[in-house]
Amino acid sequence: MRTTAAADWSRSASLPDKPVSFTGVSYAEMLDRARALVPAIAARAGECERQRRLPVETEKDLHRTGLFRMVQPARVGGADLDIGILVDTCAEIARVCPSTAWNLGNLASHHWMLGYFDPAVQEELWSGSPDVLIATSLVFPAGRGRKVEGGYEVTGRWPLSSGVDNCDWNMLAFMVREKDDGPPVDQRFALVHRLQYEIIDTWHAVGLSGTGSKDVEIKGLFVPDHRTGSAWAMTGKPHPGSQVNAASPLLRLPMLALGPYVLSGIMLGCARGAYENVVGAARKRNATVTGLPVGASQTVQIKVAEAAVRIDTADMMMRNVCEHAMAAARAGREASHEDKLRYRRDAFFSVRMCFEAVNILMGIAGSSGLYMSNAMQRLFRDAHAANAHVMFSTDVQGALYGQHALGMAGPPPLI
Repeated sequence: MRTTAAADWSRSASLPDKPVSFTGVSYAEMLDRARALVPAIAARAGECERQRRLPVETEKDLHRTGLFRMVQPARVGGADLDIGILVDTCAEIARVCPSTAWNLGNLASHHWMLGYFDPAVQEELWSGSPDVLIATSLVFPAGRGRKVEGGYEVTGRWPLSSGVDNCDWNMLAFMVREKDDGPPVDQRFALVHRLQYEIIDTWHAVGLSGTGSKDVEIKGLFVPDHRTGSAWAMTGKPHPGSQVNAASPLLRLPMLALGPYVLSGIMLGCARGAYENVVGAARKRNATVTGLPVGASQTVQIKVAEAAVRIDTADMMMRNVCEHAMAAARAGREASHEDKLRYRRDAFFSVRMCFEAVNILMGIAGSSGLYMSNAMQRLFRDAHAANAHVMFSTDVQGALYGQHALGMAGPPPLI
């Protein structure tokens, strides 16, 4: 099913009437704002799945609290907080609705991402409204671009554009080739307004169904130079946005190496939510067959311990990477290639521990975890969907680190 960019639902209805500055809001206060939204988001979790997108009321809440702007540059009224805030706030919200947390992490991080672009396009979007929402699709092979006078001619159909229904703009990844059958000479993003692309309603998924991760398509669209940016500018070196955002340590980070931490908090939240759900119920539940307290089983006790240590270790690993990266940025140190590979390595491994914890806990939940009235089934399905992201792939991310550790030469990864 295809929908036109001019959808029936009005985008302007959910944007704040008057932009507010969130500069000066502390890390702790922003995290408290996320926690305060948890009851309302939990109440809407089922509706989020039924709509297959972020509900308008939830979008308004995320605008009102400044959560969408937690990693936006301070110069335009963003909170400009450390990257760890994405992990922590998404983990809080994912305890009750991983789809909402997925959209929060994605859409908030695109304010950070925009800060790497040409200042002209930053001004174009943020002067219209600092609350503007931007979707992405990071699937570079899905798009092809040809250099023309003043810009690029871009064509493609991109999958998995999360939160696209809530956004006015999209960052679409594409390969640049000098010849149609030649090798790529650059990997770039094109900023495209929603009136310029078609949304294709493909997102009917078993997990993270409320993310609205639909396809988008454009054909032969001219995109001016200032609305494009090379992905290689997001590797921790000076970039076009440095001209106006040099004061922000966040904008000195190797964004692509740290990309998994935009979403890793969702898996941490899934695991925490599953633990709260299952362990809380097990304290009061008797086994169906024996009638004995579930918590009296040594097997269950050991599984609870195994799940808990995975969750706690994953939390420490994610936190350690974020703190290490921010400390280096503040000190003016450029992240080494080995550091960037380690960031990716620790992301997939910490997410895998969360995934394993959810699976262990689902085993303890038993048949009660299968009922649609039990939030455990949603956490289980969403954890499996989140684990499928390429950023968390052991085969892809683990191989990059192992190749480097073993001294095996290969093409430089885009990190």
